[in-house]
Amino acid sequence: MDSPSLPDSPLTPDRRRFLSRLSLVLSGAVGALLGLPVVGFLLAPLTRKEPRVWRAVGRVDDFAIGTTVNVRFEDASALPWSGVTARTAAWLRREDATRFTAYSVHCTHLGCPVRWMADAQLFLCPCHGGVYYADGTVSAGPPPRPLPTYPVRVRAGQVEIQTSPIPIA
Repeated sequence: MDSPSLPDSPLTPDRRRFLSRLSLVLSGAVGALLGLPVVGFLLAPLTRKEPRVWRAVGRVDDFAIGTTVNVRFEDASALPWSGVTARTAAWLRREDATRFTAYSVHCTHLGCPVRWMADAQLFLCPCHGGVYYADGTVSAGPPPRPLPTYPVRVRAGQVEIQTSPIPIA
């Protein structure tokens, strides 16, 4: 008696090898597509350029020598739909006839807005008790660093601050 011949397997070795390689290639492509945003997220801080824009905050004559005042301006990284959240501020001190210093209003601890207490000559953070001297250095509390400063220039009788995104580390 002849033994019945077995039908050929539906997956011949060539077809099986092809499908195996195809599944590896497709898996690799899907993995690359899913991994690309993660790589972009990790590399973004290295390639991102922070926008810096000079903003006029007032005429030189508007600021008295030795005083610190709050000035408001448009944030450099604002988006078209930001609305009022695009507004930010700085503490501007007129040191003498030609020099100004602009301090960030954001505490270096957690970014809460600091207040200038003219009588005490201190910046105070209401959130966690951070205290800064008039020159922006830390006096007490949890802030890890001095208040960031913005570059300031006088141009055509206007005081201008070079803005950047909110300086919180």
